[in-house]
Amino acid sequence: MTTSSTGAQQAILAGGCFWCTEAVLKDVRGVQKIESGYIGGHTPTPDYRSVCSGTTGHAEAVRVTFDPAQVSYTDLLGLFFATHDPTSLNRQGADVGTQYRSAVFPLTPEQEAQTREVIEDLTRQDVFGQPIVTTIEPASEFHVAEDYHQNYYENNPRQPYCVAVIAPKVTKLRQYYADRLRA
Repeated sequence: MTTSSTGAQQAILAGGCFWCTEAVLKDVRGVQKIESGYIGGHTPTPDYRSVCSGTTGHAEAVRVTFDPAQVSYTDLLGLFFATHDPTSLNRQGADVGTQYRSAVFPLTPEQEAQTREVIEDLTRQDVFGQPIVTTIEPASEFHVAEDYHQNYYENNPRQPYCVAVIAPKVTKLRQYYADRLRA
């Protein structure tokens, strides 16, 4: 279900390593909760080791619970596309494999329509100079990742991957989208 009694909605986005996507979106105004996990595969109980093997079909993704009165689904998509490479098939930087694919898993027909509109608009404007390869996939069961993956960047800011890959994405968000972040 994507709407709660409080009016909150959810979105599931895969933009490469879930540590990056979580770090980028967690401070956006209106984001109430964000969970790293796995979706889109065929293994009933995926874990990090099996997903990293590339054999489960799952993508590393985040499930974002958000208040649509503060941030719309379309705005989340805009931030998502602006902070990863949606033109790279099954790859984000040095992370290679289908588990690092760029994908959106709409939870409602409205989300699917909005996702298609955003991709069509970005394509029409030729924002990335290359075709967008982000897939729109049916939402299957979302498996929350192991505890140590939650808030990974916040808990490990000096870890080399965090310094080299995540910090520049967070910096970009803060530089260009400061008006969308919590005070």
